[in-house]
Amino acid sequence: QVQLVESGGGLVQAGGSLRLSCAASGRTFSRYAMGWFRQAPGKEREFVAAISSGDSTNYADSVKGRFTISRDNAKNTVYLQMNSLKPEDTAVYYCATRLLRTATTPGQYEFWGQGTQVTVSS
Repeated sequence: QVQLVESGGGLVQAGGSLRLSCAASGRTFSRYAMGWFRQAPGKEREFVAAISSGDSTNYADSVKGRFTISRDNAKNTVYLQMNSLKPEDTAVYYCATRLLRTATTPGQYEFWGQGTQVTVSS
């Protein structure tokens, strides 16, 4: 079993920054890929960014150049640095984990956190 706990969400003005954290416990963190997804009201959960066990990263086109995913295996934590935030980034952000390689669809991830709310005001 894996437990994931997100933190760092909040209210920020457009153009601002936030850093989300996701702390993992229960397995050998370094062997697992970590992903960030988001879900806005009335919309499906969508891929944001992911990092593999080997530190390969991929991003949704909508966040490329603005968001950066990173991981600290010593702290069992993955981060999502979000810069130049836009109102359309408003959503609940979830982290998720799967073995080794990244993936971009929610169904490919095995464990999920409870989510953290990010609200960007215009």
